[in-house]
Amino acid sequence: METELFSDAGEPDLSGLLKRFFGYESFRPLQEEVIRDALAGHDTFVLMPTGGGKSLCYQLSALAMGGLTIVVSPLIALMKDQVDALQEAGVAATFLNSTLNAAEARRRLSGLYNGEYRLLYVAPERLLLPEMLERLVEWQPGLIAIDEAHCISEWGHDFRPEYRKIAELRDRFPETPLMALTATATERVRADIVSQLELRDPKRYVASFNRANLMYRVIPRSQPLRQVLDVARRHDGESGIVYCGTRAGTERLANRLIDQGIRAVPYHAGLDAGTRAKNQEAFIRDEVQVVCATIAFGMGIDKPDVRFVVHYDLPKNIEGYYQETGRAGRDGLPADCVLLFNASDVAKQIGFIEEKTDEHERTVARQLLQQMVHFAETSDCRRRSLLHYFSEAFSDKNCGACDNCLDPKETFDGTEAAQKFLSCLFRIHGKSGFGFGLNHVVEVLTGADTEAIRKWGHDQVSTHGIGNEFGRDEWKAIGRELMRLGHAQLTPGRMSVVELTQEGSDWLRSKEPLELTRPVVAKPKSRERRSRSERSGEIECDEMLFERLREMRQELASGRGVPAYMIFGDVALREMARDCPSTMASFGLISGVGEKKKTEYGKLFISEIAAYIEEKV
Repeated sequence: METELFSDAGEPDLSGLLKRFFGYESFRPLQEEVIRDALAGHDTFVLMPTGGGKSLCYQLSALAMGGLTIVVSPLIALMKDQVDALQEAGVAATFLNSTLNAAEARRRLSGLYNGEYRLLYVAPERLLLPEMLERLVEWQPGLIAIDEAHCISEWGHDFRPEYRKIAELRDRFPETPLMALTATATERVRADIVSQLELRDPKRYVASFNRANLMYRVIPRSQPLRQVLDVARRHDGESGIVYCGTRAGTERLANRLIDQGIRAVPYHAGLDAGTRAKNQEAFIRDEVQVVCATIAFGMGIDKPDVRFVVHYDLPKNIEGYYQETGRAGRDGLPADCVLLFNASDVAKQIGFIEEKTDEHERTVARQLLQQMVHFAETSDCRRRSLLHYFSEAFSDKNCGACDNCLDPKETFDGTEAAQKFLSCLFRIHGKSGFGFGLNHVVEVLTGADTEAIRKWGHDQVSTHGIGNEFGRDEWKAIGRELMRLGHAQLTPGRMSVVELTQEGSDWLRSKEPLELTRPVVAKPKSRERRSRSERSGEIECDEMLFERLREMRQELASGRGVPAYMIFGDVALREMARDCPSTMASFGLISGVGEKKKTEYGKLFISEIAAYIEEKV
């Protein structure tokens, strides 16, 4: 197929190709420059945010230079979506992967030998097989594009060891230009990509990371199902993605959303390929409103009208968060990005990190997580924080499209709190000769009587029990903010501890005032006002009804021969005693009520609640 258009000067008519095959009148920023450098034989590094048009850089280059362009792609879904779109646009493109049967694979290989294709998408594992490398030598590609290039860096959010082997292509094809593309990369990752791929004096293009149409919000996770429903119903009939931390979580949430009248499907790597493809297709075709997914979903999904992205659990790092939120509003229209944050997520993520066997991997993961937590807890403009992470300045004082700019967080005179926390670090270290973890420091501050505290004599230090004005989660948030401010630091290594920094020590001596952000976990409460319900989870409810439901739960548990908590936990009972659900749908909103438990116990508990209310009237 003849694809080249040339100007009178013999140069490729890039604008003509752009209009002919993609229907655009003009290039987005940096696209044309990238393409011209590739055509001139230069290695290029391209960093464009999701929706910035990076794919077109190699697609149009392939059309302009003729011959075959190899596109290294990590996901089958990405290959199929792009090839389908290109074929719809009249571009001869194909892919080779494990989804093809032998006959179809042979047919495509034949077409490649006959020069019928302009682009070939292939995964790195397949590309580097000896027989595939031999074929590449025969085909002599004019350009090799490495998409999602951050996968080559262990400092990136989606490191894939197989990407490291791509550098072999440089030795095999020394004259073929390489184009590395990614949507998210810090300066450290950018340098790593260039080094690992052995790019030669590459032309570097970095587009702005600012997605002005996205609204960023971080809200305390208290009733996550309700909070997700609030977002979905605010975008009634519009598409959205909810990212969950576990596979089971995606299925659980999808089922509960369905129960509340939201068309939803789960998506994770544990589903069979047919189910994944079906659910993805249903989302793309607007047959469902919401996809509840792990990070396995989204890379290479080109759906432009995703109106909201919710992070149900804390992301592992800022790059992953940025890329996932970037799947919203790719059409440039307004979209919401909501992160549900709970301090307990931090400990859970650290637990996952400690399961890693490689110490270096643990160190990297801890640093990346700490940056993510800082973003979640900062009172600064979210947009400015994101752009700063990617080394881009944002000069506006108020972005007008994040929670911290539109509704600034409450601050307070944190001088005394900071003095107590930092002094506690000093006293603990002085007593034992070394530091301890954040949880231990907080337990000392709040006067806990644990075996570890007694063992190390920390019940004897002057700071033991001086922090009762705050709860433990609040002290943890204060501690993390002091780390963010540089007054304390988390040491590297498997047994990481919190230590007082020189800056923190200097501040303690200076006695200068310090303003801190009011912790989002809960507002400080005086000890006199702390009720039983607040101590057991700060869920205020009808205590008499709660006790009645506990008795009913115990009877059910005894009859089944199981512990009471296996029927429902106290949190579920307190929410029932607070919300008094009267329908199966509202009962399904209660924390801890899954589909099976709703079916088995819903009518029983609803009847008991109704009977209690009637007795009170």
